[in-house]
Amino acid sequence: MKLSVLIPAHNEEIVIEETIRNLSKHLKEKGVTHEILIVNDNSSDNTEKILIELEQEISELRHVNNTPPNGFGLAVKKGLENFDGDAVAIVMADGSDMPEDVLKYFNLIRDGYDCAFGSRFIKGSKTINYPWFKLVLNRIYNLMIRMLFGLQYNDITNAFKMYKANVIPGLMPLLSHHFNLTVELPLKAIIRGYSYTVVPISWKNRTGGESKLKLKEMGSRYAFIVIYCFIEKWLSRGDYKHDSSKQENVQN
Repeated sequence: MKLSVLIPAHNEEIVIEETIRNLSKHLKEKGVTHEILIVNDNSSDNTEKILIELEQEISELRHVNNTPPNGFGLAVKKGLENFDGDAVAIVMADGSDMPEDVLKYFNLIRDGYDCAFGSRFIKGSKTINYPWFKLVLNRIYNLMIRMLFGLQYNDITNAFKMYKANVIPGLMPLLSHHFNLTVELPLKAIIRGYSYTVVPISWKNRTGGESKLKLKEMGSRYAFIVIYCFIEKWLSRGDYKHDSSKQENVQN
């Protein structure tokens, strides 16, 4: 079984090499057949130059360029059109997601789950240097989603998740152009009946470069996609629902 690690990258010259090397080292040590697919999201710095140089050294690494306009969601969609693994993990370029957790997810997919989700806010999880203002907003927003959709899962907004390859076509069409895709993908997977499990994961704040998430710009976009998914849940009457034999497993 082959794993694709999909990393969207926009102006990440400071951190992208370390992120790639850490992932590559860990996956090779564990004997995981894999590719690391970077989507260069219209970077204006040396991100692509670094990728081209690393591709000469790391055979599992390749990159594709996202055509303008740039946007996190658009870059992820570009990657979802180009990966070739049996499962795909969406990982942040800034090194905030742990390679060990990528392997944890992959083992769950190999156990038969359609999706592997993590939480930074359950027993066994860990966060390092989470900005307090973003943390408060994160907890409020996730609570609202949990109440609206009747979920136990408490970290729906985190981008770092993994899906079987055959799940991705079942989540189409994808509407989000920006970070609201982090909500659209898992909500659609849950609504449409794909099996998932939630495990504790670790997260650390980036040590270099600049965060691309602009909170002031994302409020209405998150609201739009949540309302869209809510309408599908209650008005589609299961028309798009996938039947899965594996039961959901959500830790608290």
